[in-house]
Amino acid sequence: MTSIEVPVLVVGGGPTGLQTGIHLSQLGISSHIVERRPGPQRSPAAHVVNARTLEIYRALGIDAAALDAICKSPADAGSVHFVARLGGESLTQLPFERQGDECLAYTPTPLRNLSQHKLEPILAEATRKSPHCELAYEHQWESAIQSDRGVISRIRDLARDREYEIHSRYVIGADGAGSRVRKALDIGVQGPERLMSFIMIHFGANLRSLVSDCPGVLYWLLDPAIGGTLVAHDIDREWVYMKPWDPDTEALDAYTESVCADLVRNTMAPHDPDLEILNISAWTMTSQVADRYRTGRVFLAGDAAHRFPPTGGLGLNTGAQDTHNLVWKIAAVECGWADATLLDSYEAERRPVAQENATQSLRNALKLFQVQQALGTDAEPTTQRMNQTLADPAGRARAVAAMRDQAEHFDMLGLQLGFAYEAGALVPDATELARPQNPVREYIPSARPGSRLPHAWLTQNGARISSLDLISGDGFVLLTAGGDPDWANAVQAVESIPLRHVALGSDVTDPEGAFCAQCELAAGGALLVRPDQHVAWRAQSKPEDPRAALLEALATVTRTDSRATG
Repeated sequence: MTSIEVPVLVVGGGPTGLQTGIHLSQLGISSHIVERRPGPQRSPAAHVVNARTLEIYRALGIDAAALDAICKSPADAGSVHFVARLGGESLTQLPFERQGDECLAYTPTPLRNLSQHKLEPILAEATRKSPHCELAYEHQWESAIQSDRGVISRIRDLARDREYEIHSRYVIGADGAGSRVRKALDIGVQGPERLMSFIMIHFGANLRSLVSDCPGVLYWLLDPAIGGTLVAHDIDREWVYMKPWDPDTEALDAYTESVCADLVRNTMAPHDPDLEILNISAWTMTSQVADRYRTGRVFLAGDAAHRFPPTGGLGLNTGAQDTHNLVWKIAAVECGWADATLLDSYEAERRPVAQENATQSLRNALKLFQVQQALGTDAEPTTQRMNQTLADPAGRARAVAAMRDQAEHFDMLGLQLGFAYEAGALVPDATELARPQNPVREYIPSARPGSRLPHAWLTQNGARISSLDLISGDGFVLLTAGGDPDWANAVQAVESIPLRHVALGSDVTDPEGAFCAQCELAAGGALLVRPDQHVAWRAQSKPEDPRAALLEALATVTRTDSRATG
């Protein structure tokens, strides 16, 4: 049987898997990606790429201009509307996340609506250009046998109906919600398997004339006669209708193109647009997190490790953070500057984040039922009941209040940027993480170990950069408040671990010391930042022995002993 040898096999060619291959290649680690589909995603799926994911793409050098070209303008995709039918009165309009320049104080890359089926080809092209990555479509992972030295996977080439083997040191299962890798490892999941089921009707139409007064990205359809949600992937040409569906009583094949075209037209105020049904599929909303993220040399990432309701747009973005966390650790172990036990920190850090995101996504989904309750359509699901409620001033006020109470669902900057690791590849500093009144919506920048390094605008060689741009993906960075020579000498003492020193105030300009103040660094203080832009260790003021303190921190984070010292 034909065999291939490669350090890392990535199973799954969606956004998480493609990003993994790009990242590994950037660090000089060869990988092979197998994806059972014939090519990138063709129909819409996720459509929210949040600030943290775009920061990661920025760090990986993914073509920013190409991403900008396919993002939806905030003018079109900056609002959510609650309507009886599309083209009718917008009973409530809510902002859809924070997409304006006000976010530039917190991130260099504000959230954008960027449909997955348009994102994947860009990631696939970046993968093909990566010198250490191979991408094989229509290749399906079948099984694997692992030992202390590596993993032997059996792969089926679906186009040629033949099998071959891939010998790798690691396997990363990024193969989606129905993950064959997770099932083969007999890893269970926690959480409800079926909350609701939907028919997804992907259709092409220009509905600009219907929404000219209320452009937006999501339209919640309140009339019980139709129900569901319309997603504007492009107001002028591409939409999705998510219609509730009961698989126990309705046959999927009953949803023909003709039936679906009528259903779509029925979601609108009197209107007869030219439309084309592009795809019809079914899916089930779940909220589940894998019991564990690793068995030996095989890891889970993305939807293979967690499945969220789409209410919050956290699925794709959590997967981006997963692999950004895992890849540098694999590279560190493979390159010999970290102990293999560093890999244990992946699950310790990422699984709690997935649990929190699953909880919030489920909370968002369940809270939407408050709108039906306020309209009275939960007990009496009829158009007449909705109209009666809205005709009564008190009833309308209650319904509108319930709709406005959904604002948190569409404003989660705190959750997206403020997540922090409490244990793992870090050195706690005994400080408390600042807790805003609403940690989902409100973000308080923090340099406490485990947190993402705060973004700030700095100047380097006359150019304006983000503090995040200072972080090297291939090693640690020591940021010091000032150019104290003791820190420079400490960095020189580190021989086995890649480490770069940046002195704030000399190597880069920190206007009025604002960034140091935000990070709670006094003169002589320091931050040790990991390759994934999370703070590993902080000395808020200068230690008595900077060299010993730095070496001890690096040894703790990388799980090494003498290899951390020069």
